[in-house]
Amino acid sequence: MNANGSTPVLALKGVTKSFGPVQALNDVNFEVHSGEVVALVGDNGAGKSTLVKTIAGIHPPDAGTISFEGKEVSIHGPADAVDLGIATVYQDLALCDNLDVVENLFLGREETAGGPDVVAPLDEVGMEKQTGELLENLAVTITSVRAEVGTMSGGQRQQVAIARSLLGEPKLVMLDEPTAALGVRQTAQVLALVKRLRERGYGVVVISHNLADVFEVADRIYVLRLGQEAGDFKAGEVSQDKVVAAITGSAGNGGGQR
Repeated sequence: MNANGSTPVLALKGVTKSFGPVQALNDVNFEVHSGEVVALVGDNGAGKSTLVKTIAGIHPPDAGTISFEGKEVSIHGPADAVDLGIATVYQDLALCDNLDVVENLFLGREETAGGPDVVAPLDEVGMEKQTGELLENLAVTITSVRAEVGTMSGGQRQQVAIARSLLGEPKLVMLDEPTAALGVRQTAQVLALVKRLRERGYGVVVISHNLADVFEVADRIYVLRLGQEAGDFKAGEVSQDKVVAAITGSAGNGGGQR
């Protein structure tokens, strides 16, 4: 629990994961609350991606426990994570450039008009309406839900991927390097969307190498180094230099406090 006694939406305790002789995670304790943005930072090879993939069900932990909304759970595969309410947007976004926004959002879970008939026509109107409402609620910068994704900017594509992850009404959204390779304006659009996710009560985990972006949106900054916790800081109470020291293992970083 945090200072006000609320139960975290996600809590990992003593999570360990090895790949053969390589220990990617060692006794990791990590939690996220609803309406909180937690930035996950660390050098390449620190274990960030392994931690996210463990939560997402791709790499089940070797040891430790995972709790979701206060209840201990087992996540054996991605479907388990999705069923719990965990959505993950990976860096490659997995969008189809030749499809429009509606088609990308509902790809693989298309809705049909009328009964269980396997040849029933798609409910294009209904899907378009849901897409429009979702994008409007998120205040994204996409002007047409029928625009092909391949014609969009990097920032708009990231917004489509995040919007798609919200269709299943998750409780936790994990974003892998959401501002990587984006320009200044596009980065600002994505960071604004992350803030709106927090305002709407989602728990959000953001992996990022860009500390300026991290300090822009994060409530807490969790540092991994060589697979272990190297710091857990309140963003408003720590300097960028101290976070860098925790990332690099420089003397005097002093660990972290929530």
